[in-house]
Parts: sequence; structure tokens; C-alpha cells
Amino acid sequence: MKSFVHHCRAAFWLLACVVTVGTSATRAADYRPQALLDELESFPHALSIARSTEVVRDHEIGLGPIQKSMGAWVFRDSVRMNGELQRATWQIVDGFTSREVLKRLERNLAGQVTATRLFACDGRACGSGSQWANRVFGQRLLYGRADDQSYRVYAVEGGEGAYRVLLYSGARTADRQYLHVDVLTLAAEADEGLL
Repeated sequence: MKSFVHHCRAAFWLLACVVTVGTSATRAADYRPQALLDELESFPHALSIARSTEVVRDHEIGLGPIQKSMGAWVFRDSVRMNGELQRATWQIVDGFTSREVLKRLERNLAGQVTATRLFACDGRACGSGSQWANRVFGQRLLYGRADDQSYRVYAVEGGEGAYRVLLYSGARTADRQYLHVDVLTLAAEADEGLL
């Protein structure tokens, strides 16, 4: 009986994988990164701290660590883009870490054929956590230990346009874990000649 149950479970998971792979190709063109925000809203271990939407012009996206140069904090590399920016910050609770949740979101993004990772860093390689929290994302709660920060930037091409997705995780303590997501829906003129 155990063998039969084991085979049934294996067959179920194989079928689920086949269905997922088959439908992912047709959904790739329809993928919208806002699904990440919805996923976090429904994740029972994420408490929403802040959420906003605004139209931005020449919004700077860091494609390198943030560092001090000639007395000013700047990205080693960056690009400026126009569009509609959705920002959201969550506190991760119940023993989950913000980095763990970031990796889950990143796996979802990486599984999209239209998503390309443009930059990634972890820990001190990202630069000053204080600058990421305050200057870049405007959320002081994100500031934590330099070794516990992670940052990712993805370009996503979807059926409804082009996007840039930024993921940032930071931890102050084991109980104070935070995750921030930016989704920039690019303005039509921003699609040409930019990352």
C-alpha cells in the first residue's frame, strides 16, 4: 500500500510539473510583475508596512553597489527611467527571514522566460545599508546589519509592456526582518535604447 501511495504522489507531482511547464510558456507573454506584490500580500508571514504608487521621471535604478564618491553617495552604475513606480515594504514574521522570502520571489522571477537579472548583491558587497534604506527606498526600517542585506534588479518584458523589478531585503534582528519591492512599469518612450 505504501508503494502505491508513493507512486501516486510521484505521478501527481510529475503531472503538476508538466502542466506548469506547458502553461508557463503561454503565460510568459502575459506575465506581470505586480503578481509578486499580490503574492506577498497573500503570504501569511508578511505584514504590509507601506505601499505607494506614483508616476516618476528619471527614476534612478542602481545597477551596482552604493558607495561614497567625492563626498556624495552614488551607485557604481545606474540607469534612469520613466514610468509608474509601485513600492511596497513588508515586515517578515513568524521565524521566516527576509532573505528567504526574497529568494522565493527571485525563483519566481527567474522562472519567467521574459525576465533577465541585471544586478545582484548580498551583504557588504551592496554598499551602505543606511543609504539603501533611506536614500534609495525611503524606508528607514530597511536599515539593518550590512551582512544581512540583499538586492536584486530584473528586467521583465511582458505582454502589456516592459518592467524593472527591484527586490531588497534587510534585517535589524532575527525578529525585525524587512522586504521591499519596487515595480517600475516603463513609459512607452523608455522602452527604446535603455536597459
